Amino acid sequence: MSVHVARLRPVPERCTWAPVEDQRYLAYHDEEWGVPSHDDRHLFEMLTLEGAQAGLSWRTILYKREGYREAFAGFDAAKVARFTPAKVERVLTDPAIVRNRLKVESAVANAKAIVALEGSLDELLWSFVDGTPVVGRWRGLGTIPAETSVSRAMSKDLKRRGFGFVGPTVCYSLMQATGMVNDHLTSCFRWSEVQGGT
Repeated sequence: MSVHVARLRPVPERCTWAPVEDQRYLAYHDEEWGVPSHDDRHLFEMLTLEGAQAGLSWRTILYKREGYREAFAGFDAAKVARFTPAKVERVLTDPAIVRNRLKVESAVANAKAIVALEGSLDELLWSFVDGTPVVGRWRGLGTIPAETSVSRAMSKDLKRRGFGFVGPTVCYSLMQATGMVNDHLTSCFRWSEVQGGT
């Protein structure tokens, strides 16, 4: 009698912050984080979520993501820019989001700032990296910066344009999340895939 031993697939090496026991978080790392995004709605969404995360864990925000999409009109900036004070008050009663007045009001202010741009949010944000992702070559989490000179310049420019909750750290997190920088660890299987456009 022959015995067939099932060959186990090797577990891919990932960034050490990606929790393998949390499938939603893992999917975010494996499929979205660091992938270059040029979609204005997605960029507005990530700008809102990164600002909402300030002082909280990313897991908290990730698990409220659908609530944010519902509360903020699918991140259609033109619609959010038209939110009335009464609408803001209704959003602030929604348990599916982080009910922080300053963060909610900043999302509306950011939508207005996006609508006021001469070009697109995509053009503005990507101009800080000359349209090309910056490739990090980090070997450990402790070596990845929380902010850079580029994120500081972005923060200063966005604040000047009326954006809120856009400090240098939030801007750098936005850059990482939307692929303006590839900060997957070099040992992570996604580091090379992201550069290859997948």
